[in-house]
Amino acid sequence: MKRNITFFTLVLLTVTLAGQPKSVAGIPCQMEELTTPHFVKAVELSGGVCVIPIGIIEKHATQLPLGTDLYEARASAVMAAEMEYAVVFPPYFVGQIFEAKHQPGTIAYSNELMWQMLEETCEELSRNGLKKIIIHNGHGGSTYFLQYFCQSQLAARKDYIVVLFQGGADQELDKEIKSLKKATTDGHAGEEETSMMYFIRPDLVDVSAIGLESGASQGRLDRMPFGYSGIGWYARFPNHYAGDVAQPDKRLGELLVTKDAVQIAALIRYLKDNDDVERLHNEFYLRAEDPLKMK
Repeated sequence: MKRNITFFTLVLLTVTLAGQPKSVAGIPCQMEELTTPHFVKAVELSGGVCVIPIGIIEKHATQLPLGTDLYEARASAVMAAEMEYAVVFPPYFVGQIFEAKHQPGTIAYSNELMWQMLEETCEELSRNGLKKIIIHNGHGGSTYFLQYFCQSQLAARKDYIVVLFQGGADQELDKEIKSLKKATTDGHAGEEETSMMYFIRPDLVDVSAIGLESGASQGRLDRMPFGYSGIGWYARFPNHYAGDVAQPDKRLGELLVTKDAVQIAALIRYLKDNDDVERLHNEFYLRAEDPLKMK
């Protein structure tokens, strides 16, 4: 990853200075912007790779919009696709958010609908030639759901693959990010997310509303040993805000969005360049059909 950062940064600067989104051969990366003839070309240019950036509709403290996770995930995915072309799925906000049902504006769909919506979306993308699907999760509450969804791809043979993006360290970007951060607690709607939204859509950040509610943990289950409970997040952060600093820093936000974008672009390139994941899936499906006969 480190050897690619300079190249990606130069590409990003070129896109920014141009003042308009980058496209390949005049083909936008955002699926909803494609004409039907352009879509056919986009499938070819992308090598069949599609990114689904998944957000949620939920409270983000008092200063950020309900769709914060949606904006953040999509910004990184689009930036990545401008670096390494892929099709980016339209805004997707169906995920796990039961823990915020007590807060105004939360849209919490049933387990059955969450699963069916994502499964049928993947099936429809595959039917349209996009058979290498990357999920970019912008909402922490959907983590376990999406990991299980990926694991369940092994339950029955599929003609597509699903890969959940998992970001990692970046020596150069992490150094500058660390130098800019001031918060000691920053779990939800805090310094990082406020800064990201200030970079993506500053008009949606209500700076005057920062700090109207506490983002400190209330620790109401801290005495429970060795256990996980679904009410754990509410027990700590009933205001659905976890942070002690929420002042926006545009540069910090830009770095956080760019870091994910660079790494998503690397994953896109990997999936375009080889079929290792598909090959292993097919090998597994074949052996699972009759494990006693396979050596």
